[in-house]
Amino acid sequence: MASKIQNKDAATNPRGIPYAPFVDKVEDYVSSRAEVDGTMKSFQEMISKYQFMEVNTQRRAAGLKEKIPDIEKTLEMVKFLGKRKPDAEPIETVFELNDTLYAKALVPPTDEVYLWLGANVMLSYPIAEAETLLESKLSTAEQSLEHCEEDLDFLREQITTLEVATARVYNWEVTTRRKETADDGGGSSVEEKKRSLPNG
Repeated sequence: MASKIQNKDAATNPRGIPYAPFVDKVEDYVSSRAEVDGTMKSFQEMISKYQFMEVNTQRRAAGLKEKIPDIEKTLEMVKFLGKRKPDAEPIETVFELNDTLYAKALVPPTDEVYLWLGANVMLSYPIAEAETLLESKLSTAEQSLEHCEEDLDFLREQITTLEVATARVYNWEVTTRRKETADDGGGSSVEEKKRSLPNG
């Protein structure tokens, strides 16, 4: 049953997240009440997987939303330093040593900057090269954030699709059980009615 559900819609979104099966006819997924439990379990497992991916994507998006402003500020500063003339006076600035400690510094005209690359690694770059690198990082981060937002919308749609599918299978099972109960009880109820009559 699980393979039937998984193979029903093999298509994925651009990041490889599979589409949830859309249940138009319940009979395409279950042929008897005996298959209902397995189908419902498969749907719930898929919902759990989509919810797990949703949480991870939300975390990644939150990290990018914090990272992008930092890249923009760094790029803005690099562009500012690149526009300064060689004979310009040093500028006084304040830089952060840690969360509560700052220091003053004089920054003379320069043709290179140092960029943090992560993992406690800092490298020196010519200003033009640093600007190109930061623009590339900014573009990549913005595109990744856009993909995250698209994936979050996609994941919510798949979860909703599976919740609707679960409800349809459940309703089908209830309707089928009632019908079977009515069919099984029809004859006995007629006999009971006959016995209840005065001359039955």
